[in-house]
Amino acid sequence: MAIYTYEHLEEPCAFGLTFDFPQPMSAAPLTECPKCEGPVRRIIARPNINRPKGDAELRDKGFTKLVRRDDGVYENVTAREGESRYVVRGRPETLPDVKKTVSD
Repeated sequence: MAIYTYEHLEEPCAFGLTFDFPQPMSAAPLTECPKCEGPVRRIIARPNINRPKGDAELRDKGFTKLVRRDDGVYENVTAREGESRYVVRGRPETLPDVKKTVSD
C-alpha cells in the first residue's frame, strides 16, 4: 500500500495543512479530507531514498559496527586509532595503554 501526501485547500483540520494517507495505488486520489471533509489535493512529495553507509560515516554519526570474527570475538570496524578493536563476549573491553606525562 502506498502512502500519499495531501494538502488542504482551505482551513486545515486536526490532520494539519498537509497529511499522509495510505491508499492502494489503484485507488483514485482523495478530493475531500477523511477527517473534516474539506477539499484536498494530492501533492508530489520527495521520496525517501536510503543508501548503505560506510564504516567511517557510521563512526562519524556515533554508531559502532561490530563484525563477528570468531566464536565470541567481534571486531569494532568503526574504532578510531588508539581505541580497542576487539571485543570478547564475557570480558570487558580492553582499554589502550595511556601513559601519563608529569610536567615539572
